[in-house]
Formats: sequence, C-alpha cells, structure tokens
Amino acid sequence: MGGVRIIKQSTLVQFAAANPKAKPAVGRWIKLVKAARWTSMNDLQMTVPGVVVLNAERARFEIAGGNFRLIAAFSFKHQIVFIKFVGTHAEYDKVDALTVAKY
Repeated sequence: MGGVRIIKQSTLVQFAAANPKAKPAVGRWIKLVKAARWTSMNDLQMTVPGVVVLNAERARFEIAGGNFRLIAAFSFKHQIVFIKFVGTHAEYDKVDALTVAKY
C-alpha cells in the first residue's frame, strides 16, 4: 500500500511552476509525503526536521530553506494530507495558520 495521499497536489505543482526557486523543494516534499506512513504528529516530527506542529491536525513546513511555507492538515487515520496554504514568508504572515484554507 502507498503512503499518504495529497489532496490538491495540483496546487503544489502550480505553485512550483510559478516559483522556480521552490520547485526542487516542493518535489522533495511530495516524494517524502507519498512515501510516508505517519500515524501521528510525533511520527511526522521524527521524520521531518524543522516541521512545526500547529495543533493535532495541522503542521507548517519550511520550503526552499524557509523562503516559502506550506501548511498542511493531516488525517492520519485515512493517510491523507490536505494542502491548506503554500506561499512566501510575507504571504504566510498575513494568514491565520490554524484556520487558513486557501485550497
């Protein structure tokens, strides 16, 4: 069985196309997530150094050395991750990481 399913992976692909500096890092993130078998935020933290757990379902990832940020919500039971936000640091500073649902 595969790893975690990404809901709206197309959002990440479009973001990477529009932000070439983010493209390699976004590709690595997608590969990492698809190969994962996380069952909790603890599993996530052990696998991804620097991830910031926001609450029981949301986490923030630094992309391309922190130039970009990605917020994802996890359903560990169903092995699904929902992309909630991806953007620049400045764009991130304008949203509420716990409630944003841009996609």
